[in-house]
Amino acid sequence: MNFIIYLIYCLEKMMKYFICVLGLALVIEGLPYFAFPGKIKEFLAKIPQIQDTTLRIFGLATIMLGLLLIYISRETEGF
Repeated sequence: MNFIIYLIYCLEKMMKYFICVLGLALVIEGLPYFAFPGKIKEFLAKIPQIQDTTLRIFGLATIMLGLLLIYISRETEGF
């Protein structure tokens, strides 16, 4: 019984952490749209002209950078 209570406690903490991280990601994603709506419209209009390979490379580089930041923060407990 104690194991189940502990498991529920851990899941609850993980869910709170996940929601916090998701909220922070949404804040960061929303900042350019709030601060520079005109520039965002110009940039989004240019996206169809960018080659798929370039977008994939940019996406992969962003993912790798994010994973590296997560790894560094988890392994060193901060920068």
